[in-house]
Amino acid sequence: MTFRSSSEETSRDATVSSKASTPGYSWPGLFYACLAVFFFSTSPVFIRLADPFTSVEIAFWRLAIAALLVLLLGLITRQSLLLSPRELMRFLFYGLVTALHFLFYIASLSFTTIAHSLAIVYTSPIFVALFSALVLRETLPLRKYIGIAVAVIGVAFMAGFEPHYTACQPQEGHCMLLGDGLALLSAICYGIYSIAGRGERDRHPLFRYTFYVYGLAALWLLPVMLYFAFRHAYPLPALGAVVALGVLPLGLGHTLYNASLRTLHATYANLIATQEVTGGILLGVLWLHEIPSLTAIIGVIITLLGIISVLL
Repeated sequence: MTFRSSSEETSRDATVSSKASTPGYSWPGLFYACLAVFFFSTSPVFIRLADPFTSVEIAFWRLAIAALLVLLLGLITRQSLLLSPRELMRFLFYGLVTALHFLFYIASLSFTTIAHSLAIVYTSPIFVALFSALVLRETLPLRKYIGIAVAVIGVAFMAGFEPHYTACQPQEGHCMLLGDGLALLSAICYGIYSIAGRGERDRHPLFRYTFYVYGLAALWLLPVMLYFAFRHAYPLPALGAVVALGVLPLGLGHTLYNASLRTLHATYANLIATQEVTGGILLGVLWLHEIPSLTAIIGVIITLLGIISVLL
């Protein structure tokens, strides 16, 4: 992946914008989105390995570490990282939405399975398509909305036909309905986050945008994180897992995702990102021995068919 200076990137983004009055996709954007999925897929496993860190601690530290990583990349590539005061309020909102997305997602994994959480979070293409049309005026042909519906049916199939979907088992600390509700809130926030990244592509170079979004999201979580901090041990493997969460799925994965949003319709990028479900389930099998059901596997296949029908 080749990164450019601020002036070069602004010029490139203006060119992309002029060509993107009718939303489409580019091969570099597709590559960035697919590479982002590879890093996204490590997230559920590292979250499980980060025990006994709380959800708030995990969300804060991964955002803070990711902010430091993109700050370093911005300095190395000599991108302008200054943000004007009048833009700060807008980025505070982006940071809040981002913080809630990660917090709701991480918290959901304490109450439901990886398959459920990822499947419901990735109903987000519905919200992305809706917000793209309403906010960015980027609509899609009718047949592509049908493909989105097929993809979402695939992820809903994975979640909706699992045994004990609404069962609450307080004696085991699990309430799947609560976990699924948190995942749905995460999906809505993910939709807003995706539209923000797409909408700001012409105003800010990549590393400036991601640095402030990640950094301000971490600041939103800081007071709550401090409340929960230092109430448990901090074993070295858990610390390593938290650092990995900041570097891999967020610092690299989400930055690549935001890069893809600069040349792809937000719905396309988000649909490709749904394959975190597939990658997360596969890694869950390999590392955590969480075996998906037959319906979950069928759901993956349906989702892939939906994505292909949208991109073709």
